[in-house]
Amino acid sequence: MQNTTRAFLLGPLLKGVSRSFYLTMRVLPAGMRDPVGEAYLLARAADTIADTALIPPERRLALLLALRERVNGATNHDTLLADLAGEVAGQQTQSDEKLLLESLGSALDVLAQLDQADRQAVRAIVTTLTEGMEFDLRTFPDERSGQVAALNTWDELDRYTYLVAGCVGEFWTKMTYMHLPGTLAPSLEQTMYTRGIRFGKALQMVNVLRDCGKDLRIGRCYLPASMLAQAGLTAQDLMQPGASARARPIMLELVRISLDHFRAAIDYTFALPRFSVRLRLACLWPILIGLETLERLVDNDDWLDPAKTSKVTRNDVYRILACSTALAPSNALLRVWFKRLFARVEARIKA
Repeated sequence: MQNTTRAFLLGPLLKGVSRSFYLTMRVLPAGMRDPVGEAYLLARAADTIADTALIPPERRLALLLALRERVNGATNHDTLLADLAGEVAGQQTQSDEKLLLESLGSALDVLAQLDQADRQAVRAIVTTLTEGMEFDLRTFPDERSGQVAALNTWDELDRYTYLVAGCVGEFWTKMTYMHLPGTLAPSLEQTMYTRGIRFGKALQMVNVLRDCGKDLRIGRCYLPASMLAQAGLTAQDLMQPGASARARPIMLELVRISLDHFRAAIDYTFALPRFSVRLRLACLWPILIGLETLERLVDNDDWLDPAKTSKVTRNDVYRILACSTALAPSNALLRVWFKRLFARVEARIKA
């Protein structure tokens, strides 16, 4: 029964709630799949709690903190699973997310079955990710209030990108060293952790810029107020006509920072042996999709319009998957591809 439950959670359920991440999971080496999949499920459940706008923020925060404590072994939240099933699961429009919350007890059982090192690593990553969600709930107003607030400084944004994504690159690196010894050079361990963090930050910066218009409508501005002030703007101004053009210099500055992070992500990928095709693909796909998203972003004159989000199409994703699978072992050919993508983005920045 335990194996059947684990197979369901890390198979059909994970596929239902993870969208594109399931593609990455499918190519991961076997030893990494269970802890990485388990971490994703728990983080996704926490994210669903944090994002359920029909529940007041203070109640979401209480449930989120209780879940974090339960993940870390606390036994004093006897009604938590029932509360989540009753209060949060019933509010979900996506049946897979509802099922995930209703299956959370089984997911916690799977966590308990992991070996100690994996269990500690999963607990650590879920703790950090939920700190990012807690930051959102404490920083921004209720989505239904009609108000909007901005982060204060670049340092605050940089810290946020670590909490919600940079830490994932750190976790991924830990899993690789733990489960695939010899894949990454021991002498590069600290360098690889740093690159892994920047890898995650690169992907989150893409999310911040791509989703800026949509986030503004729920009261969240991740563009720092200090940067907005230099352009004579406030968070409220970003929802006015003509805001995309006025805020474009800020977007371009953040794109440049993102590109620097992506260079570290590429270095991370090239540090993987050429024969580690599965791990390489798991890195290549988000890098390539992220860079193509940035290309669309810098070409989008209405990038703050939530109806005109800069997104890579499904067909583009299929093209990326097919081409990268063929080119994964070749550093030379991948460098040509990356150089072309960087050149297109940088040419538009300079235009």
